[in-house]
This record gives sequence, C-alpha cells and structure tokens, in this order.
Amino acid sequence: MQKGKRADRLSALPDDILVNILDRLNVREAARTSVLSRRWTQLCAKLSRLIISAQHFLPKGVLCTGISDDELVRINAAVVQAMESILTRRNPGEHTIRLLSTTFYLRDDVPISMGRAVGRAMAAHLVENAKFSVMTGKYDIIDLDEDDLVTAGRKFMLFFDACPSAFGGLTTLDLENLRFGESDISNVLITCKRLKHLRLYHCDSGDCSTLQLEHAHLSELSVVHCRLAQVQLNWLPQLTKMVFEGWLQFQDPLFIGHVPLLEAVSLTNLALSYSRMVELSEFLSGTSIRDLKLEFNSEKIWVQPECPTQSLAFVFCQLRFVNLASLPEGYDLTWTMFILEAAPLLKELYMTVWDHACLTETDEEKRKELSYSENKGVEWDSLAAGFQHHSLATLVIVGFESEDCFVSYVRRVMVAAVNLADVFLYSRSECGNCEEKPNRYPWTKRQRVSLKRRLAAGIESFAIFHFGAKRPGHVAKMEHPQCSLLEAKRFFT
Repeated sequence: MQKGKRADRLSALPDDILVNILDRLNVREAARTSVLSRRWTQLCAKLSRLIISAQHFLPKGVLCTGISDDELVRINAAVVQAMESILTRRNPGEHTIRLLSTTFYLRDDVPISMGRAVGRAMAAHLVENAKFSVMTGKYDIIDLDEDDLVTAGRKFMLFFDACPSAFGGLTTLDLENLRFGESDISNVLITCKRLKHLRLYHCDSGDCSTLQLEHAHLSELSVVHCRLAQVQLNWLPQLTKMVFEGWLQFQDPLFIGHVPLLEAVSLTNLALSYSRMVELSEFLSGTSIRDLKLEFNSEKIWVQPECPTQSLAFVFCQLRFVNLASLPEGYDLTWTMFILEAAPLLKELYMTVWDHACLTETDEEKRKELSYSENKGVEWDSLAAGFQHHSLATLVIVGFESEDCFVSYVRRVMVAAVNLADVFLYSRSECGNCEEKPNRYPWTKRQRVSLKRRLAAGIESFAIFHFGAKRPGHVAKMEHPQCSLLEAKRFFT
C-alpha cells in the first residue's frame, strides 16, 4: 500500500456481493452507506430486501413502552419518509423486491400514507413478499380496556379500507390489540388474496367471540391470547403450521375442518384448577401432524393421557418430534409415555422441567384466590406390558436432577425405546431475574459416573448419555418465541 493511500477492499467487490451484504441490514442502516459515493447510492436502489420498522427510529436508549403519542406519530412519519425515499430511487420493474416489510404504529393518518406508498410500489415493481406489522403502542394487555381495543380496531379498518391495493398484495399480516366488527376479519381475508402468514395477538370480535377462517393460500397461522370462545379452521387447504396460545375455555376451543397439509402445531395454555383436561385425539381430530409442541407455563398439566385408540393413532401416526415445554417441577413424568405408545414414528422427545419463579405466582393466598391448582401433576400408568418403541432415537431433558422421579422416567424410556441412541440431560434453564435455587444436577465427573450406573443398571441399551452445556441445535428447537409466562399469567388473571 502506497504511503497516504488506503486500500478499499470493500468497494472492490462486485455489485451483486455488495447488494447481498446491504440486504442483511435494515433500510435505515443501508441508506447511510449512500453518503460514501455515487456507486453506493445506486446500490441502495438495487436492494431486494426492504425492511423498515418504527423500532429502528426510536431515540437511542428509549424503550418502546415509554413513548408518548406525539413521539409515535413522529416515528411513523420517519418510517413513511424512509419508505418513499428508498422507493423513489428504484427504476420501475428493474430489480425484484424479494421482501417489502414495514412495521409501524396505528396513529393518525400515517398508516394510510404508508399503505398507499406500498400499493404504488406493488404497481411499479415486482414484489414477491410483502409484510405489514401493525402496532398499537400498547405493550401490557392488562392496561388495555375494551374502549382501547374498539378504537384501535376501527382505526385499523379505516386504514384497511383506504389501501385495498396494498392489502391485496400482502403475504404476511401481523396484528395486535384490536377488536374487530363481526365481519371485519372475513373481509380482510377476502381482500388479502395472497396472504400466507397471519398472526393475531390479543385480537377478537368481542369477548367469547368465534374466529372463522377460510383462505386458499394461508400456510402459517398464529392466534395468541385472543379472547375467543372458539377458533374454527373451516377451509385452509395450504395451512402447514399453527400456533394457538391462551384459549379462554377448555370446552372445544378449536375446530379443525379442512386442513390436509397441517403438520406443525404449537399449543400453549395456563390451566387453572377448574380447567377441563384436553384429549389430543379430540383437540387435533382430523389431522396427522409431524411436529407437536405443548407448553404448560409451569402450572397444571392440561393434557389428559389417553389409552391407544384409533382416533389417537390417526392424529399421531406421522408424529416425528415432540417438545413439552415448562412442565412443573416435582411431578411424575410417566404420563408422557402415552405419546410414545400412540406415535410409532416418533424420533425426538424434548422436555423442559422448570418452575420459572419470577413469572409464577408463589403466594399461597393469591394462588387460592386466583384458582391456581395445588396439584399440578397427572397420574397415568397404563403402559402396555412389554411395549417397545423402535423409532425414538433422541431424548432431551432440560431441568434434569438426580432425583428418583427423573431417574425412573429415563429408565422407563430406555426400556421401551429399544433403538434409543442419545440421552441429553441438561441443568435447569437460567433466568437473570430468578433467585437461584439449589438443584441436584450431576456437575462433577464422579456424580455423572454414579448417575450413569443408576440409569443403566439391569437395562440392555446402547444409549449414550450427554451432560453439560446445551447444544445450539437443541436450544433452537426448544425456543418459545410467541409469548412469555408473564403474558399468560396476566391474560388469565
């Protein structure tokens, strides 16, 4: 390198590689590179991923929860300005937009300006995927009253009615804290003909209302903490994934109609003492899923173990992966064996045993007042004599301790799963806000050797035991992105 000169290796890269790098940034970050040179300005006009979020325009160090309405309006205006600025640099039809994603607040007329800008972009460019994430600026559902929900719902419908072109091209719609009119959701689905992903958080058409869904292309559905009496999946021929969290009633909260491709289901609830147990053969009747997640929020087990039946066998006949999340500590796990009996192709069984103290009500008087269950467990011991499972290869337990209840359960699985290859036993999940509790996890080599002897005594098994830090692949499969235990607690109490 000659004295006084610096090698610009980044600018020496070809345009397609630089665009690929810029595509990994949000629009605000990518736009800052345009000041480098005319070439970088032209590169910004070639981006294939345009991700513009109001959260990128928050004042530094300010949390979403502490923003005034005036500030939200200002942030919204900045989002619209950024969207129009980046789109005006593009030559119509020259470069495909793979993703056009906008996140903004439901304030004043700014959403309408945003919707019309997106509509114009769809008319001028080839847009493969378009997403609206509509926020209300309310982050604690306990502080929302009915008037807030109704007002937000009306504002959204005004936005929707003013921007039919934009909604007609959407592939993803993410909504929160809205109360719709009786036919509003149906009208939205009719207009959003290309919709593939729909997420509803704390949305309804009135307490104990019914959500009826029919759509030709919807492939992923998430219904979280919506005060609904029932969700009816009437006709969703392309639906493959469903998340259903926090239903109000345990008497038929879900109706499954024509969903021939449904293969991944996540169910979460916080069961109280009076809550009705759920039989999965009825709850998921008519499906044959491959991936099942059940979340218990560290409270009462709400799944009723079932003896083998034809209906349960149909639901579980294709099941390959099961994740049982936030099981309460100190209770027998034997009931989970009914899943093995009914799922002959199951390959992986994951479970997390955890009383998340900082998000779980521990005061005994309050637990009684709010109808929390004193006994969180469920008893079941009807495993057929001599039962063998030939597919299960991996057992993962997070929150394992060297207690008899864990040891006896692992041994039971080892006896039944004759081809079990790996058993991963991890310590309790960590939380920076929880007071650390003592546990009997085998931390030392001597403790692990002793535990292995207890687990394998008298059992012919080739399973290998693994301890220590969680493997990244296991963490990814156990992640729970939709809601926290605190949200579930507030929803039900």
